Amino acid sequence: MIEPDAKAPTLKRLRQLSRLLDNVITIPGTQIGFGLDPILGLIPIGGDFLGIMFSSYIILEAARLGVSRATLAKMVLNVIIDGLVGAVPVLGDFFDFTWRANTNNIKLLEDYLKFPSQQKSADGWFIFGVLLGLLLIAIVLVALPVIVIRMLWNALTGG
Repeated sequence: MIEPDAKAPTLKRLRQLSRLLDNVITIPGTQIGFGLDPILGLIPIGGDFLGIMFSSYIILEAARLGVSRATLAKMVLNVIIDGLVGAVPVLGDFFDFTWRANTNNIKLLEDYLKFPSQQKSADGWFIFGVLLGLLLIAIVLVALPVIVIRMLWNALTGG
């Protein structure tokens, strides 16, 4: 558990990471912004994996701040939606520019920290399970395109 004095700097760091991932670049003359997450999503195969890993760090730090299971579950759901829909070719790339999982997760974290005594903090095994689950999803997002590309290549080359 992080000491209360350390929560403010941790929250500031997580806000900065969220902004970097979701909204660091603003299109000139508009209110429309995007971050590194949709750019990472354009990298074939490994981009979505990297996005999930950065988002998982925010969830890990939220857990260290004592966030409840219910809040962590909502945060994980945001990342799963981002990862799974983001992995769909073309549609996922457009989705990544609009869905702001990290910004949503920072809002969930801030809301929880306003009223921390309402729910019990998540235990270590729950946090381990959540992070393991996110890692497995990230691995599937890397493995699945490789398998599909290999199957297509074999079909086209007769191999």
